[in-house]
Amino acid sequence: MTATETEAPEAPEEQDPWRLRPSVGLGILAGLAVIGTLLAGWLGTLPEETHFEIGRVVFGNIPHFGIVLFYFTVAAFLGVSLLLFAQRAQSWERGAWEQRTGQWRERSKKLIGALMMRTVVEDRRAGTMHSLIYWSFVVLFLGTVTLELDHLAPTGLKFLHGPVYQAYSAILDLAALTFLAGLGWAAIRRYGQRPWRVRTKTRPEDAWILAVLAAIGVTGLLTEAARISLEGQPSFEVWSFVGYPLSNLIPEASASGIHQGFWVSHAALFVVFLVMLPLTKLRHMMTTPVNLALLPRERPKGAMREMPNLLEATDIETVGAARVEEFTWKQLFDTDACTICGRCTEVCPANLTGKPLDPREIVLKLGQVAADTYGISPTVSVDAELTVSSDLVFERITPEELWACTTCRACDEACPAGLEIVDKILDMRRNLSLMEAEFPSELGSTYLSLENSSNVYGADQTTRGDWREELDFEVKMLGEPGVTAEYLYWVGCAGSFDDRNRKVTISTAKLLHEAGVDFAILGPKEFCTGDPARRTGNEYVFQGLALQNIETLNDLGVEKVITQCPHCFNTLGNEYPQFGGDYEVMHHSELLMSLVSDGKIKPKSNGQTVTFHDPCYLGRHNDIYVAPRDVVDAVGERVEMPRNGTKALCCGAGGGKMWYEESTGKRVNIERTEEAVATGADIIATGCPFCFIMLDDGVKELGRDEDVVVKDLAMLLEEQVLGD
Repeated sequence: MTATETEAPEAPEEQDPWRLRPSVGLGILAGLAVIGTLLAGWLGTLPEETHFEIGRVVFGNIPHFGIVLFYFTVAAFLGVSLLLFAQRAQSWERGAWEQRTGQWRERSKKLIGALMMRTVVEDRRAGTMHSLIYWSFVVLFLGTVTLELDHLAPTGLKFLHGPVYQAYSAILDLAALTFLAGLGWAAIRRYGQRPWRVRTKTRPEDAWILAVLAAIGVTGLLTEAARISLEGQPSFEVWSFVGYPLSNLIPEASASGIHQGFWVSHAALFVVFLVMLPLTKLRHMMTTPVNLALLPRERPKGAMREMPNLLEATDIETVGAARVEEFTWKQLFDTDACTICGRCTEVCPANLTGKPLDPREIVLKLGQVAADTYGISPTVSVDAELTVSSDLVFERITPEELWACTTCRACDEACPAGLEIVDKILDMRRNLSLMEAEFPSELGSTYLSLENSSNVYGADQTTRGDWREELDFEVKMLGEPGVTAEYLYWVGCAGSFDDRNRKVTISTAKLLHEAGVDFAILGPKEFCTGDPARRTGNEYVFQGLALQNIETLNDLGVEKVITQCPHCFNTLGNEYPQFGGDYEVMHHSELLMSLVSDGKIKPKSNGQTVTFHDPCYLGRHNDIYVAPRDVVDAVGERVEMPRNGTKALCCGAGGGKMWYEESTGKRVNIERTEEAVATGADIIATGCPFCFIMLDDGVKELGRDEDVVVKDLAMLLEEQVLGD
């Protein structure tokens, strides 16, 4: 690839990319639903009513007028429900286009997983409670569909009679019981146990939802009981093990009127449910599975949204997102898929340490602005005084909330609905940084250092390779006459200029040399990848650095890159392809572990206990969890922290927060260091220069630096391979 191919993508021409707008599709579906329901009602009048010895008469004891009214009412309100969803879809369509098609196999897997409640049951208690409600509802719904199919079938094809009917009755009664048990558990949890993340978002609509669902279940059982009483309690109905005993409470003489009353109530409650579905948080029953199916995307999860070349564009009116239409349609759809469960809040390092950020609130506030400016109900009801006057999201979301984020992706990882919260925060940061110049004051000097010195420390670029002076072998530098190498060792700013992290660089270089790896560095030609600028919203500075780096790498013919910094790893591997920079990028832990596996370096264990801290940009952003642990296992005895792997707590430096101070609450690095120290491990290991600094500072601040040491994986491995 040549330097001329490293230009950032141009802004696409304005066009409507929708083949079929969701609102139109839902409108068509509403029409078909109305027609289909009325057609089913008409077809139900065609077959001759058959009376089986063991079975039941559908619509028994219901007058013809009542049956006709039932079908017309259900048809009308089913149409209304879908049209209300179509109205919500029109609100999503205000957002910018984002590609979410293709990858159908992966989408199918996500959809099946959603329908199987796999993400919900990750929280065992809440998952079990929701499973009782959900699966029971599914069984009851399928039972109703089955009954209607049998009702429409000609006599020779009817199947709900005899033993099949008895099994059917028992299954539906069991489902009704578990449905009510699940709703009872939900009520106890919300109004009795009241965990914080549930209590803070309990609204009057929650009680109405639980009451309507419970009433549907109860009236269904009472309708069955009245029908059994009306029929004289035939012996085969004992399989209805709930309805049959209840029928003893209903006198046969008055059973007809009671049955009709309960039947009408049951049908009316179902109609209420149809209306509540799009208007309340119940809508997540429909939107969450769809949102999970939309989760796969071509853009890696560690990459920010692509932008046109800001260095050349002359027609860009705004950058980032500040108004509803500047978010993507998928980001707006997220707000309707939110279950308001609070799992994101529960794992957010900023929120846990007393910062103003609550990821759930970011979603709900965006949802409120989007809803209020389109005349639809918000994600969840809000206090009457919390109003908005325009589609500007900063009427509800404050800069303090956004700048508290470490972009660790713990919220995205924990979300059972597949919401992408970090993307929204970063897009709003882009707007604050470039359109409003509203960012923490310390970032001003950071941006100047990046622009003037091409590194975040403001250091002299000519000293980038000075760490080589501490080695007893030569390290090649690409760009010098005749120099080639299989791997480019991307040292990074911290590895070049920070005293603590220079030790990591030296250890990595020694290990690569020991294993006979053919590598070279860029030295002064290596600029900051731009991650600190991009994560803090300064896309302009990021692109300037990225395009220069890509031009250098492409001119030198670089194909394989090693780096010890997960932030560099993520930017080089996931974001540079947006600008024409495609390379095979490896984190040093991956390469080092492969060298151990191949026997090219042979560590020995010293028996020390080691706890590993997962860097967010290595783990949740890039799903690398095994290789670092394999390195730890090769040199010592691993002790895991309670929060590890996908649930690991951030060190507090991500999202550019390494370069500006925490001014509120407890420092995140202290929270994480306390957890690491509590394991009793001799060594806290990590694989990120910023995590190294934050945890090392934390150990010192806690006064534990005499008995606990923080080391990078390369330092650990080098000691056990080359140490005395």
